[in-house]
Amino acid sequence: MTRIHAFGDDVLSDLDAVGVAQLIASGEASRTEVLEAALARIDRVDPVLRGIVDDDRVRATVRAEQDHDAHAPFAGVPALIKNNTRFAGLPTRSGSAAMPADPAPENEPFAEQLVATGVNIVGTSSLPAFGLTASTEFVDREPTRNPWNPAYSSGASSGGSAALVAAGAVPIAHGNDGGGSIRIPAAACGLVGLKPTRGRVASAKEMEGAPVDIVSNGVLTRSVRDTAVFLAAAERWRPVARLPRVGHVEGPGSRRLRIGLVTETLHGEPLDPDTQVELERVATLVTSLGHEVETIPVPVDPSFEHHFVQYWRALAFSIEYGGRYLISRDFDRDRIDPFTHGLSRAFIRSMWRTPAAIRALKRSAAEYSGFFAHHDLVMSPTLGHATPELGWLHPGVPFDEAFARLRAYVAYTPLNNASGGPAISLPLARSANGLPLGIHFSADHGDERTLLELAYELEAASPFARIQDEPALV
Repeated sequence: MTRIHAFGDDVLSDLDAVGVAQLIASGEASRTEVLEAALARIDRVDPVLRGIVDDDRVRATVRAEQDHDAHAPFAGVPALIKNNTRFAGLPTRSGSAAMPADPAPENEPFAEQLVATGVNIVGTSSLPAFGLTASTEFVDREPTRNPWNPAYSSGASSGGSAALVAAGAVPIAHGNDGGGSIRIPAAACGLVGLKPTRGRVASAKEMEGAPVDIVSNGVLTRSVRDTAVFLAAAERWRPVARLPRVGHVEGPGSRRLRIGLVTETLHGEPLDPDTQVELERVATLVTSLGHEVETIPVPVDPSFEHHFVQYWRALAFSIEYGGRYLISRDFDRDRIDPFTHGLSRAFIRSMWRTPAAIRALKRSAAEYSGFFAHHDLVMSPTLGHATPELGWLHPGVPFDEAFARLRAYVAYTPLNNASGGPAISLPLARSANGLPLGIHFSADHGDERTLLELAYELEAASPFARIQDEPALV
């Protein structure tokens, strides 16, 4: 299989973000040396992977030469910010030609929270139009490719961030998750992807005023400790009194857990054989570590999927028909992609269902939390099947066909977005053709600590596959 990665014997080696930060803090490498290595790696792999939207290396070089935030946990670590998040001086294009290319006048709150961890933003990363689908593909340009095999999708919507972290170009990158958009590309690219509890980190600007905030910001990483350090730093920068404190989780917990295992999809379709076999294997591993695992039904009413889809359609409609008012006067509705347009048209035919859908999604938080009276965590696959070949979820595929495919693929993740509960995808499995498969764990609101403690334990018991263990094409 063809791999696209940039790991080598430069100063970055195969270090994660914590390792790079320690290298800088010890004086073994300067911020400038680290940045130059990351930029060289980006130049090596991005012509194939196409995960960069806007290159910010000139300003990143200036930032690297400034000795500030020396005590931040990721001080000087090169990183990317997803191109649907306002970062001063760069356009916020949200993956769509309909968006104007005007530079953002200032950072939005999450961008401030991200840079407070010390990372040096070297550019923005790609996403499909408005993050509304699960593959980073476009009708007007080349797709973002999966470094494990460039014929396959990197997932979405945080596909550019995932591709470049997995390929070793940067050790950590921003993602956000409105239906699985951190966890899906984490599963596709063999990364750790945590969607925090709603409100744990600063909200996405794009959800301001929405009746249900389904989007959570976070990061994509190659190690559990990077995700844990990010969450601890984000919590220090912006404590949330209404949620239990997570703190800095540094390793496995001692408590043995009651884990509910879900093997059915939200819509009752069977898993593909690879996913089924690997889910059972990881469940056996979890049991061998002393945790109690029992198979349970899908912990949500069958109507949930219809309500979430209706809300999803409403978001697409508000973008297409409200873009000039909600986003920019220069928003060009004529350049909306076919998939967004298809969702919007579906909303027009079903808009009468929207009030009930919003009420149901608001109720889902209490219903979700009630389930954890009997279980500490819920385990499932992250997705209904392995990441597809490019073209399968292309936005130019006839809408009904594309939507049916998407529905079968994104079979687990939306519940956490509607309910606000935290969840993590871990790269614990592989398909028969060697592509990563994610295993998904959900916890009650505010209980990211349990997710991270188990993640540490599983990372030690079954080390994550490393793309750098095989020769690279470039």
